[in-house]
Amino acid sequence: MGKSILVVDDEQSMRIFLTNILLKENYSVVTASSGAEAVNRVTCDEPDVVLLDLRLPDMDGMTVLEKIKKALPAVPVIIITAHGGVQSAVEAMKKGAYHYLTKPFKVDELLIMIERALDREILRREISHLRKQQQKEHQTECIVGVSPAMQKVHEMIERITESDATNVLIYGESGTGKQLVANAIHYKSRRASKPFVEVNCASIPDTLMESELFGFERGAFTDAREKKTGLLEEADGGTFFFDEIGDMSLHLQAKLLKFLDTKTFRRVGGTKLIQVDVRIIAATNQDLPQAVEKKRFRADLYYRLDVATLRLPSLRERKEDVPLLAEHLTQQSTRKLGKKIESISPEALKILAEYDWPGNVRELENVIERAAILSEDGVIRASHIPMDLMRGSVVTSGGAMGPGFDLEGLSLGNGKSLKDIVQGIERTLISDALQRCGGNQVQAAKLLGITRDILRYRMKQFELPSGRLAAV
Repeated sequence: MGKSILVVDDEQSMRIFLTNILLKENYSVVTASSGAEAVNRVTCDEPDVVLLDLRLPDMDGMTVLEKIKKALPAVPVIIITAHGGVQSAVEAMKKGAYHYLTKPFKVDELLIMIERALDREILRREISHLRKQQQKEHQTECIVGVSPAMQKVHEMIERITESDATNVLIYGESGTGKQLVANAIHYKSRRASKPFVEVNCASIPDTLMESELFGFERGAFTDAREKKTGLLEEADGGTFFFDEIGDMSLHLQAKLLKFLDTKTFRRVGGTKLIQVDVRIIAATNQDLPQAVEKKRFRADLYYRLDVATLRLPSLRERKEDVPLLAEHLTQQSTRKLGKKIESISPEALKILAEYDWPGNVRELENVIERAAILSEDGVIRASHIPMDLMRGSVVTSGGAMGPGFDLEGLSLGNGKSLKDIVQGIERTLISDALQRCGGNQVQAAKLLGITRDILRYRMKQFELPSGRLAAV
């Protein structure tokens, strides 16, 4: 049998009539002749839909409805009432009933209403499942890092989520995970079951941003053929995330400030005040106090936003997290690409750990995904790392030698000639490149920007071990 339906009516003829109709439609049917029996059936059988007559011998239909919704909150209840009971049916809908039918009713009308009620319940369950998935995906456990800097971030998130109304301002360079943290704050708060809506202030033109945020009424401007609900209205009860708030124009900053003060706004072209309850989280990679000094950001808006401040460290400030992040991102790439990556070689991991990551976690994510695509045996190796990144791990952006390079004993004051110093530097760079490439001379030559023949000549000159020879 199909979905189960509970028929609640004190008239036996009506119960039989409805049962016969529903059985023909392949529904499973249970019946109840009183309010007490109906509540018991709901508790024991957990039907998918309830057809409820408001006129019952033992208790008021409204009371029965309340008891049913208390026992099984999600079940759709369709009220069946005589024509004179429409007002009571409408009142029942305010208390959680799905809809109502007045006697006499058409059978097709009843079947369509049941079908729609079931469809709505399926949709509700899918949405609930999706929200639970989102909540799981955006928990703080997904913010990877055990460094002292990241421990402070985790502690701050826990404090912030204790209140679901406080405005939050997140500072951090591009790619540090500001959006991930905003999601974590929302899904750990009491607002988790409500919408999380975001807008990137740098990606939407100023001329469109106002109508995106506040919506517009029909006829507000040339192309406004229909009324549009704004993003702030869609976020009612939940969290609104302004990414890159430092790029918002002064004109819109004034409107946002007014909204923060009153939690009300008018749609573009409208006169009605709309009130919403949203928590505001804003993020920026800019120095807002400096922007305030330069009159590029309103001081009053800055003070309204800067209630709970959270600063995200750059990846170069927490390099001890790189191996853990690399492993986490490798697992992500495995799921995304449908390709099994089992490990990262020590040589590749050393390169990743020594690079400065100007693009932060986002850059690391892209590098790992690229390496996963190139891997043929389930292992990410040094040869899968981009050449520019490998050079960056040998010579830093400031021009100084990378980790492991020692200038001690190479200064002119120690009796060394310029030729000695240059050869010492050259020998160290070649040795370091070979080590990073696992002895692969072809890759090491590419890393150094020289031919393999020149590399082999220098290795012989500096008496460096040949290691394994890689086929050209």
